[in-house]
Amino acid sequence: MRHCGFTDFAAKLDSTEYFVMRSGSATQQSPGVQLLQGSTAEKVKVVVMSSNKRFMVDVGIRDLPFPIRVRSRENPDGQPTVASIDISARIMQRFEASWIDAFIRVLHRHKGHIGTEWVTQNVEDYLDELNASKVRLDFTFPFFVEKLTPVSQEVCLVRYQCTRSAKLFSAHEKPSSHLRMEIPCITTYPASSLSLSGGLFGQLSVFDIEVESDDIMYPEDVVDIVDRHAVAPLYSYLTDVDQTYIIDQVHSIEKTSVVVTDEVKNELAHEAAIKSYSVRCANFGMLRPYSTFLATEKNKWVPDSGWEA
Repeated sequence: MRHCGFTDFAAKLDSTEYFVMRSGSATQQSPGVQLLQGSTAEKVKVVVMSSNKRFMVDVGIRDLPFPIRVRSRENPDGQPTVASIDISARIMQRFEASWIDAFIRVLHRHKGHIGTEWVTQNVEDYLDELNASKVRLDFTFPFFVEKLTPVSQEVCLVRYQCTRSAKLFSAHEKPSSHLRMEIPCITTYPASSLSLSGGLFGQLSVFDIEVESDDIMYPEDVVDIVDRHAVAPLYSYLTDVDQTYIIDQVHSIEKTSVVVTDEVKNELAHEAAIKSYSVRCANFGMLRPYSTFLATEKNKWVPDSGWEA
């Protein structure tokens, strides 16, 4: 048997009821609680979360397929594609199934014109709809760039994996918008050299580039930066004369992934609209059963670009 003191307090009796004790004469007694002389019990109904409605920090959905139109430099109406959407929100309220409904409701609210250029508008809606302290959206989608082969000028489409992200921490702040892309190309294998008997040969390098920009940055712009500095871009189709040209490029131009990464970084650093960037390069050489990588970045925490290996 527990005894109740003179100061106000709550003694839990079940999942939904508390007894609050106040000083005064004893007027009632409940099971499990014995009142001391000079105290009273006032029954107060308190809503208590059941075990399946506890506080959660982050809630959201992942891998939701949804049709979107990606703003393209070559197509003002946008390139139609299907995105895999991740949405997360940090809430300080009870988690209920209605939050999932809110995610889908906001998404469909923009279904007529949704696209990567509206990601920042969507994240503001989620912050307001969910009364959240933080919201993040990620739209991951394939994007196709039309290229001309180097000699025959044949048209081919090359697929790139892209992610457009937006984050917002407060309704009084401007959402941050990021574009991330994976761009494969050919660079020089570091163990080869023009002075050696075997000469130069190439390796596949995949650049993972993420930029945060105040202006709209088209996916084609990021692809162009990497293609300009690589030994050779990648194409989905090459004629015989195109293949001969690419092979000649690989055996005559010496540009390792370190050199290309540095050149890509320098070009991004000179874009006034780019607030931050990261450049990671994974290399797949033919003489090693594993990949190597190097990376550099610039953001508000790393004002000067640095190397990571």
